[in-house]
Amino acid sequence: MDINTLDIAVYAAIGIGFFLIGYIYRRFSAERKVQSAQAKAKLIMEEAERFAEAKRKEANLEAKDLLYKTRIEFEKESKGRRQELLALERRLIQREENLDRKVDLLDKKERDISSREKVMLDREKKSEEKARQLEQLIVEEKEKLQKISGLGSEEAKKILLKRMEDEVRYDANLMIKRIEEEAKETGEKKAKHIISLAIQRCAAEHTVESTVSVVSLPSEDMKGRIIGREGRNIRALEVATGVDVIIDDTPEAVTLSGFDPIRREIARISLERLVANGRIHPARIEEIVEKVKKEMQQSIKEEGEKAVFDVNIQRIHPEIIKLLGRLKYRTSYGQNVLQHSKEVAYILGLMAGQLQLDSVLAKRIGLLHDIGKSVDHEIEGTHAKIGGDITKKFGETEEVINAIAAHHDETESNSIYGILVQAADAISATRPGARRETLEIYIRRLEKLEGIADSFKGVDKAFAIQAGREIRVIVHPDKIGDQETAILARDITKKIENELDYPGQVKVTVIREKRVVEYAK
Repeated sequence: MDINTLDIAVYAAIGIGFFLIGYIYRRFSAERKVQSAQAKAKLIMEEAERFAEAKRKEANLEAKDLLYKTRIEFEKESKGRRQELLALERRLIQREENLDRKVDLLDKKERDISSREKVMLDREKKSEEKARQLEQLIVEEKEKLQKISGLGSEEAKKILLKRMEDEVRYDANLMIKRIEEEAKETGEKKAKHIISLAIQRCAAEHTVESTVSVVSLPSEDMKGRIIGREGRNIRALEVATGVDVIIDDTPEAVTLSGFDPIRREIARISLERLVANGRIHPARIEEIVEKVKKEMQQSIKEEGEKAVFDVNIQRIHPEIIKLLGRLKYRTSYGQNVLQHSKEVAYILGLMAGQLQLDSVLAKRIGLLHDIGKSVDHEIEGTHAKIGGDITKKFGETEEVINAIAAHHDETESNSIYGILVQAADAISATRPGARRETLEIYIRRLEKLEGIADSFKGVDKAFAIQAGREIRVIVHPDKIGDQETAILARDITKKIENELDYPGQVKVTVIREKRVVEYAK
C-alpha cells in the first residue's frame, strides 16, 4: 500500500470518527433539547393545572356567594309574602267573623220582623173589626141624629161643611198671621242689618235746591243796565233763555225764576258774564246765551261721564250719559236727582254685595233708575215708564229695564233687583235733609192719609204720626175680629199705594182693643 492510499485511509478514518462524534453530539444535543422541552411542557402543564384549579375554586366561591345571596333574597321575599299572607288571613278571618255577626243580626231582625208582622196582622184584623163596628155605630148615630133633629143627610152635611169651612178659615187666618209675623220678624232683622251696613258705608252730602237762582250785582246801577232802554235788554234775556228775570227791591241782586233748571243755569251764567263784561245789549245777550248753551251741553256730558266714572260702571250709551248729566240740574222735592241717583247706586251695590248678587249690575240699575226725570217734562208718562223706554231704546238688558220701570210698582218686578232698587230709593229719599216739601202739601198729604184709613168700615179713629211715615188705625172691637185686622191692614196699604203720592214708605198699624168696665156698688 502506497502513501496516498494510507493517507486516504487515515483521512477516511478521521472523517468517520468526526462524523460519529458529530452524530453522537447532535443526538445528545437533540435528547437534551427534547428533555428540556418535556420539562418546560411539564411546567406549563402544571401551571395550567394550577391556574385551572384556581379558576375552578374562584368559580365555586362565586357560585357559593351567588347562591348565598339568592337564598338571602329568597328568604326575605318569602318572609314578606308570608307576612302578607298572614295579614290577609287575619283580615279574612275578621271578615268572616263580621259576616257571622251580621248573619246573626239579620237572623235576629228577621225573627223580629216576623214577630212584628204577626202582631201587625193581628192589629190589622182588630182595626178592621173596629172599623166595621165604628161604621155601624156611625150609621146608627146618623139615624138617631136624623130622627132627633129632623134633618136629612144632605142638610146635615151642609151644616157640617159650613162649620168646617169656618174653622178652616179661622185656622188659615191664624196661620197666615203667624207666618206673616215670623216672616216680618226674620225679614226685618235681616233687612235692617243689610240696610244699616249699606247706610253706614255710604255717607253722602245732602243739599236742598230750589227753583230760583240769585245773581249778585256789583252795584244798584247795574239793574238799570240789565233792564235797558224801555226794557229791551231784560226782554231779550228772557226770550233767549226762557226764564223770568225778576228785579225787585232786593239790594244788589237779581232773581231768575224758571221751572227748567238747565235754562235757569244758562240764564245765570249768561247774566253773570254780561255783568262782569259790562256791555249789555240785545245782540251781546244773544251771543253770550248761544255760547253758554254750547258750553252747557259740554258740561252736561262731562257731568254724566263723571257720574259714570264715580259709580264705576262701563259700556253706557253716549245718549244715556248726556241724559245723566241733565239730572244735575233736576230736583225732586228739593233733592238733586243726579246726587240721589249716585247715592242709590252706592246703596244698591252694597246691598247686592251683602246678598251675594251682582253688585255691578245693581249699581247700574241704581244710577239709571231716575233717568226718565231728565225728559219727563218733555214726554208724557211717569218717569219710571219713560226711564224703562229710554234704557230699552239704547240697548240695556232686560233686568235693568224691568227694575227701572218697576221701581215705583207701576210694572211688576221679575227680579230681586226691582225690590232692592225700591228700598235703596226709599233710603236715599227719606234721609233727614234729603228732601223737603211745603207745609201746605205736607198737611194735605196727612189729611188724605187719615181719610183713606177712615174710609174703611169698622175704623174708629186714624192718626198719622212720624211726619206721615206711619198711620195708626184704631178699630171697633165688636165689628172687626182679630183675624180681620190683618186683612184690613193689607187693604189700607193697597189703597194708600194706589191713591197717595208720598216719599219713602208708610207703615200701617191696626190696633184692636176691647175694654170691659164694671163698677162695684
